[in-house]
Amino acid sequence: MIPFDFDYYKPSTVEEALQIFETVSGKNKKVIYYSGGTEFITFARTQTIYADAVIDIKGIPDCHVLEQKDDQLIIGSSVTLNMISDSNIFPLLGEKVKGIADHTSRNKITIGGNMNSHLIYKEGILPLLLSDANVKIAGKNGEEVQPLNDIFNMNFQLEKEQFLVQIYIDTSYTDLPFFTLKKTKFSQVGYPVVSLAAMVKDHRIRAAFSGVCEYPFRSEEIEMLLNDSSLSEADKVEQAINKLPSPIIGDIQASAEYREFVFRNALIETLETLELKK
Repeated sequence: MIPFDFDYYKPSTVEEALQIFETVSGKNKKVIYYSGGTEFITFARTQTIYADAVIDIKGIPDCHVLEQKDDQLIIGSSVTLNMISDSNIFPLLGEKVKGIADHTSRNKITIGGNMNSHLIYKEGILPLLLSDANVKIAGKNGEEVQPLNDIFNMNFQLEKEQFLVQIYIDTSYTDLPFFTLKKTKFSQVGYPVVSLAAMVKDHRIRAAFSGVCEYPFRSEEIEMLLNDSSLSEADKVEQAINKLPSPIIGDIQASAEYREFVFRNALIETLETLELKK
């Protein structure tokens, strides 16, 4: 049971959603956007999240698009993880999101919700960082399309009134060789000790990671090392660890030392799988 009252709005257009946000927040009320709702319900019950009003964007048709149009894949922010994996529209993304939560939960969890998660993992974003995805963001200046790599830094850098509408991916990324891996403490659907997505583009390995540091990331410095033919496999892995953007975390899932051990093995497995496909 959620221990506080809140107003619920379900607009049918982007413009209506933005207008509701402006009107309600103008009354000094805390407003949040709501998509799949799984995190809001979970965290609201423990009062980790509070809102005076929620705006449910699932009523906006643009947020439900899942299609290929010319040379672009278009994925709405309210498309569920199971819809993405079942469609096979982007195999790497489909494989990556299959490991998020259980099957029943993935019927509710949306790609936008996962990317904007209050949790540190946000595994669904890894293939999108690798594929130079663009995102359509709605805000007070209307709708703008921006490179994901520009707007995501540890977390989505959105203003309070902004929300994610759609994701755009060039279809050239959908048939590239890829590798995905997730190591958990117990089962395959738990929070990751290490989660990894990698692909080969233009004869070079690209890789993005979650669970290692306090946020998901793609590192050009680590990719340079993984593709440096002058280094041995052991040297690539050792130097990659030294180039992590922040310290390896230790938590209830795993100690920092164990995470480093798993991360080393994940990098080795990635290199062994993709080196011959470059």
